[in-house]
Amino acid sequence: MPATAMNHFTILTDNVDETIKFYNEFLGLESGERPPFDFPGAWLYAGNTAVLHVIGGRTLPESREGVIDHMAFSATGLIETIKKLERHEIDYSLRQVRPSDPWQLFFFDPSGAKVELDYPSDEPTPKK
Repeated sequence: MPATAMNHFTILTDNVDETIKFYNEFLGLESGERPPFDFPGAWLYAGNTAVLHVIGGRTLPESREGVIDHMAFSATGLIETIKKLERHEIDYSLRQVRPSDPWQLFFFDPSGAKVELDYPSDEPTPKK
């Protein structure tokens, strides 16, 4: 039975509230219904779909890198996102492999998880 779609990502954090705020502000994800687990956390939604599960209350590995390199989301509003990252002094990298490819914006969340936002190739880009 083959997989048909990605359901969600789960990330660990040592600060659930800060992580929720980060994903709300930079990705527009909203907290929503979550089963009554016996550990802190949140389910963050894109529309009606819980795409990111946040788990707190666990010791994070010393190295914040893991076997999952990054999580990618489709997005719009490249210039606005870059301005927001700069206001919050969050380092990022932006690339486009070919002019017809999506813009790829990479940055890290408060717990060290790498986030990629993919923007349509025709999105306006910031002037350097």
